[in-house]
Amino acid sequence: MDDDSRYEAVRSRDARFDGVFFTAVRTTGIYCRPSCPAVTPKRANVCFHPSAAAAQGAGFRACRRCRPDTVPGSAEWNVRADAVGRAMRMIGDGVVDREGVAGLADRLGYSARQVQRMLTAELGAGPVALARGRRAHTARILLRTTRLPVTEIAFASGFASVRQFNETVREIYACTPTRLRGTGRPPAVGEGEGVALRLACRRPYDARRLFDFLARRAVEGVEEAVGPPGDRRYRRTLGLPHGHAVAEVHERGGPGWLACRLHLTDLRDLTTAVQRLRVLFDLDADPQAVAERFADDPLLAAPAAAMPGLRAPGAVDPAELAARAVLGQQVTVEAARLLTGRLVAAHGKPLPAPDGGLTHVFPTADTLAGASFEELRMPAARRDALRTVMAALSDGTVDLGPGTDRDEAERALLSLRGIGPWTAGYIRMRALGDPDVFLPGDAGVRHGLRHLGAEGPPDTSRWRPWRSYALHLLWNTAPPANTALTTNTP
Repeated sequence: MDDDSRYEAVRSRDARFDGVFFTAVRTTGIYCRPSCPAVTPKRANVCFHPSAAAAQGAGFRACRRCRPDTVPGSAEWNVRADAVGRAMRMIGDGVVDREGVAGLADRLGYSARQVQRMLTAELGAGPVALARGRRAHTARILLRTTRLPVTEIAFASGFASVRQFNETVREIYACTPTRLRGTGRPPAVGEGEGVALRLACRRPYDARRLFDFLARRAVEGVEEAVGPPGDRRYRRTLGLPHGHAVAEVHERGGPGWLACRLHLTDLRDLTTAVQRLRVLFDLDADPQAVAERFADDPLLAAPAAAMPGLRAPGAVDPAELAARAVLGQQVTVEAARLLTGRLVAAHGKPLPAPDGGLTHVFPTADTLAGASFEELRMPAARRDALRTVMAALSDGTVDLGPGTDRDEAERALLSLRGIGPWTAGYIRMRALGDPDVFLPGDAGVRHGLRHLGAEGPPDTSRWRPWRSYALHLLWNTAPPANTALTTNTP
């Protein structure tokens, strides 16, 4: 896009571009999302920035009406496999907050100066500024939803000092933390209310099918889906860098968001927990771009039109997803779910107290690397494969972190005994959030193709870079009658 086409998007208040770029008005010193409902500024007074951090760095403060810091992330970072795309996924997961710029650069294989230069060239801001913007957003959430003292919020948000926190809030929101908190009386963390959030997404959003997918695979002890279809609450435990959490996401949200409540043992994990839920629910996807890709396709046009906003679920924990993928080899979804439940009961970390049906945090790769898995009724070869994958994740032979090179990770997985193309591809699609994965040997895919009358294997190159969505369209076109979807085929 050039600036004139960006301005046309602003004039039409096109929400598709929220998070893709930001509009700054020189006369007011405010930056907004493109769909801001305020009066459209004159073209001569407008400039555009590729990130909120870039707008903040140029001296603009966030609009209080459209709250541009709460928009969905750009789907571009899910598609791109280069260093900038990988860096953005890692910054979102909190790597800079935990390991600094040096840690980010080390994971990418570049020097800190090179990372700074690459991000600034594309986003108008370096890693510190990008992470700083996320900290400010976290601080705003805590100020609005908890009664925690401002000092505690400063450090829970990731700021190194209260002074830095105060200066950042004043710069980005043009008010003090106390004023940003307002005069309301938010619930206190620790009184059973947790942190209330709105997880932004681009519309349309097919919540029903995504909740169907998660509910069908819910593992006893770590996940549960409560309530009738259309008004369900998906609840699960999360293992996080500083502790654990219980997350609850509601199927019935609002226009452009899902309601969420997080109960955290350590508030420093808030940003990481939110990002991992965004990946699980595929909230940064661009449904319009996906729909346009399939609109004229002779095979997928009809199902795509019938399922607007269909998402490709990700995962909150790559090691968990890898274990579940191996357990799901050559069995039904129900069988895989039961096997995984036994694994959790035997090796998961118990919660201090049960929370509804949630009793455990999923076991870590370190815990599973040396397990015998005698409690699992499955072939010895698959037990060996599970142990091998967990050991590879534990010792770093395989890296499934948020910024890993997807091609390299898939090659590393395929080098392990017992891991074939289906398992590696499924892990790549969900654990690494790759929107362009297709599993031609999957039984559900073959069934969907037959249902649509496909003659022979399709040319999937025409579906790039959204082949993961094509996969889900096929899975949802004609699921098997008795077991929903088979997870794998020989």
